[in-house]
Amino acid sequence: MLVKTKAIVISTLKFQEKSLIVKCFTQSHGLKSYFVRDAFSGKKNNQKIAYFQPLSILEIEAVHKNKGTLEHFKEIKTAIPFQTIPLDVVKSTMVLFLSEILHHAIHEEEKNDDLFQYLEVALQWLDTHNETSNFHLILMLEITKFLGFYPDTSEMDLPFFEMKEGVFSLFQAISSLSEHQSNLFKKLIALRLDSDQKVFHVTERQILLKILIEYYSYHLDGFKQPKSLDILKEIFS
Repeated sequence: MLVKTKAIVISTLKFQEKSLIVKCFTQSHGLKSYFVRDAFSGKKNNQKIAYFQPLSILEIEAVHKNKGTLEHFKEIKTAIPFQTIPLDVVKSTMVLFLSEILHHAIHEEEKNDDLFQYLEVALQWLDTHNETSNFHLILMLEITKFLGFYPDTSEMDLPFFEMKEGVFSLFQAISSLSEHQSNLFKKLIALRLDSDQKVFHVTERQILLKILIEYYSYHLDGFKQPKSLDILKEIFS
């Protein structure tokens, strides 16, 4: 089946010397993996390695056999060329980290157009704004809406956030955040991309990042801590 769709690059894996396996989150069919022969040779202009940077947004034409095997691209072009993300070490590190989060969080080969559109808009926002220090935290929390475990905010006046059930509680259970952590989490829930990005200091961001990774671990089977986490911490230290 010949498919034309937008696709967000989630991860790449070098295969032998010249080829790549590229995992993409497509707008039309959810998660798909593609085999790119001779990706490093430069012989084919439509399959350059430069297309496959973390969270690049592409327009692709591909052959989908839908047999659980690797698919193949026919045509590739950049849908939305980023201007600042590739040149800004903070933004590019964020994108690398978030691509790992998505790699471990999205597993289904099924269409999720709402999630795709959210990611597309959010990445364009990152590319066009300067104050972005909380972007990764906001994105990680917002993604849980599409993955089915966004916190229940109906009783946010209660002091403790219980991670396993995703609810605020009057009592502190083993899987609950402390009251201080819960208050930080409440501030994050209220935060939007266009809010004051200086609402947290460095230490608070580190706490929230740890909370979010733990929260993902509670709700996603096999979720792994991103390898780029230490790089991200170093960038924001």
